[in-house]
Amino acid sequence: MKTAPSDDTAIEAFADALWLERGLSANTLMAYQSDLRAFRGWLGQARGRDLYQAQRSDVLDYLALLAQQGRKPRSSARLLSCLRQFYAHVLRQGLITEDPSSRVDAPRLGRPLPKTLSEAEVEALLDAPDISDARGHRDRTMLELLYASGLRVTELVTLTPQAVSLNQGVVRIVGKGDKERLVPLGEEATRWLADYARGPRAVILGGRVSGYLFPTARSACMTRQAFWQLIKRYALEAGIHKSLSPHTVRHAFATHLLNHGADLRVVQMLLGHSDLSTTQIYTHVARERLKQLHARHHPRA
Repeated sequence: MKTAPSDDTAIEAFADALWLERGLSANTLMAYQSDLRAFRGWLGQARGRDLYQAQRSDVLDYLALLAQQGRKPRSSARLLSCLRQFYAHVLRQGLITEDPSSRVDAPRLGRPLPKTLSEAEVEALLDAPDISDARGHRDRTMLELLYASGLRVTELVTLTPQAVSLNQGVVRIVGKGDKERLVPLGEEATRWLADYARGPRAVILGGRVSGYLFPTARSACMTRQAFWQLIKRYALEAGIHKSLSPHTVRHAFATHLLNHGADLRVVQMLLGHSDLSTTQIYTHVARERLKQLHARHHPRA
């Protein structure tokens, strides 16, 4: 086995290798170096060992210590990723014979709760477009449909007139994996769609023809990014100071359904999720809402 350089030299050489091989940013490289130096400091003080002498038990104990100190799982997962890359690097160089991080499981991160809107915020967002203008009427109709059906933004902007049945009150969606689903529209969205089809759409097209239900002034399909910008603008006008995306309205659709007693499998079908576990994240949102209501109204909360 080769003679090992000092810990500091090894850390700097590792950062240089990462920069050359993967082009990582200066901030990421600094974070990796900081993590390694912190581990090296603990290792020397608590165990009397250097980075090359670290054992699997050292890595496990250090992660446990960080967890006790309140370090977030995502931060610990980054540390473990850093250690794995460092020890793979020195192992390739023949400076160690065994990787102490190779059989250490990453912390469970869990799934982040989706950002959503309250029912009052949704109402304010829906009321934001100026419906006296044809494009404002189109935007209001898109928002009404998005909230009523929980469509993905791509499904919304590529929707064709033929996919909507106002008589039956449903919209036919071909989603991910070419899976087809029928989604109810509800009375309010159906009314807005009918009003939009009777006039504003033709005004926007100005005599041109488009295969899209919600065309731009050039009869083209609205891009996902353009609709995102519309939502952000209307959110500001409505006094909603949250980071919004079209997906936020989809999340609100699912959360509000569950808050009002909808079955999880029904929500799964409406959203077009192939796996129920994907939909179950919304139960956590609904549960948080129940906790808030309990805390606010229960005499012993």
